[in-house]
Amino acid sequence: MGWIKRNLFFVVGGILTVGLLGLAGFYIYKGWSSNSDASSSLNELYSKLQELAQAPQQPGNDKINNTEIAKGQEQQMHDWIKQAVGYFQPIAPIPEGVVTSKTYATALGSTIYQLQQEAKQNSVNLPPQYYFSFQAQSTKLTISSGLGPLAEQLGQVKAISEILFGARVNDLISIQRVRVSDDDAAAGSQSDYIDERPVTNDLAVITPYMLTFQTFTPELARVITGFATSTNSFIVKSVSVQPANATESGEMNGTMNGPFYPSPSNPMPGYDPRYPHMQRMPMMPPVEPPPNMPGAPTPTGKGGLQTVLKEQKLRIIMEVEIVKLLPKS
Repeated sequence: MGWIKRNLFFVVGGILTVGLLGLAGFYIYKGWSSNSDASSSLNELYSKLQELAQAPQQPGNDKINNTEIAKGQEQQMHDWIKQAVGYFQPIAPIPEGVVTSKTYATALGSTIYQLQQEAKQNSVNLPPQYYFSFQAQSTKLTISSGLGPLAEQLGQVKAISEILFGARVNDLISIQRVRVSDDDAAAGSQSDYIDERPVTNDLAVITPYMLTFQTFTPELARVITGFATSTNSFIVKSVSVQPANATESGEMNGTMNGPFYPSPSNPMPGYDPRYPHMQRMPMMPPVEPPPNMPGAPTPTGKGGLQTVLKEQKLRIIMEVEIVKLLPKS
């Protein structure tokens, strides 16, 4: 008894340790028992599956005809495949057949002219002398490489442009594509390309495009509807929307929208280059008191209906992918 009093902390610690070990053993046993039951159930299901796989096919009985049910399900699958294939019609390359530098140059010139005329007919503004991302090939008589992929891209760009023209967007800023030839890699106009590559899997080749245009919300809705209802396999991967006037003001000022840092080359109003340490900040406009405060000006009503919602032009950056099914092996 005296030993226990002298080693009370040791005795209590030992009792707690034994208790915790017993509790841990109980949980281990419980987990092992649960795993054993789950393993037995899995083995039972696996055995039953093997028996069903090895058993002869049963045609059914007088109430259930498994053979006819299987034939009907197979026909449903074929009908669904035919319906799905209708949404994956390939876009014809321009030109079709064997492509040479001469035939491609001719087709490129006529296609660009046709797209420019369609844009004019649908009141779509284009950048000056715009070649729909084919600026590098527009001045060449001999294409160094990639004639086949270039012909496919020309057909795809034409299909994309016609959807935008059909929606009557206001301004087409750019269509960007992936590089497929040495001329693209050496091109000086980098705004025609995106730094991505087509993705090929077991079923199809997926080619990305980046579209930038300005328009209003009804036209944007028609663009998305045009891609969704097209017989060609377009996938709208992402849509980025921002007010067009903010971008236009930043482009006119030659600066990006963001914090303003005064300097001798870009001074604030009142900046004197002779005294760079003395910069006069622009005067803030006077703050008018709220309408309910004393001294606030009395609002005067204007005739006519009040404007509840004012539509504004938007700048849209849309990522679109084209899916081309691989031929059956």
